[in-house]
Amino acid sequence: MPGREPARVYVHGLGATSPAYFTATAVHPLLAGHRSLLVDLLGHGHSDRPTSCAYTLEDHADALAAALRAADVTGAELVAHSMGGSVAVVLAARHPELVSRLVLVDANLDPLPRVPGASGSSGIAAYTEEEFVSGAWREVRDRAGAHWWSTMRLAGLEALHRSATQLIRGTTPTMRELLLALPVPRAFLYPEADGPFPGSAELAAAGVSLTAVPDCGHNIMLDNPEAFARTVAKALA
Repeated sequence: MPGREPARVYVHGLGATSPAYFTATAVHPLLAGHRSLLVDLLGHGHSDRPTSCAYTLEDHADALAAALRAADVTGAELVAHSMGGSVAVVLAARHPELVSRLVLVDANLDPLPRVPGASGSSGIAAYTEEEFVSGAWREVRDRAGAHWWSTMRLAGLEALHRSATQLIRGTTPTMRELLLALPVPRAFLYPEADGPFPGSAELAAAGVSLTAVPDCGHNIMLDNPEAFARTVAKALA
């Protein structure tokens, strides 16, 4: 969407797509007017799904960097959810000229265990890729429910499994360690119902602004769009 600079780049989470999750935010009266890019990560939504890609967080960050450079974007403000937040942190570390500010929305900062039967990345990564692609994706579909599956079904099966596997593996240094060291303004939003975010004191000491958003779950922008827009606008002010 056209508008004034700096550009704002919205980045979705695992199995999602940015237009479905962020359009209402981008056009909210408190946030409208900036050039806004609602990006589908590689393997997701309307983007390509190459089976040759490993879909590491670094791969996602480098593909996003290439897309931003092709769009003549520099110094962007990123609003990034869940896995997208992890990608945004890696992007800022690897391509610092592209990022001027980060707003992370309940992003993954630490490696996670594989948990058979769990929802999200831990449950997807509990399968081997062969198991997942050959039919176990149907179990994930049934656990995910109709809403998440409505966007998850757009992702390539290999892309979805590899992205989940690489997300729970994380990066070296970890996403949390990368975030702590970044020099740009950083905000972190999380659901108030989850209680204090782990490591919040260390994050705050490093200059990361933390905000607990009420009346929402993990998908803050969908569960409480008005509070989300207000919080994001404050973080970007």
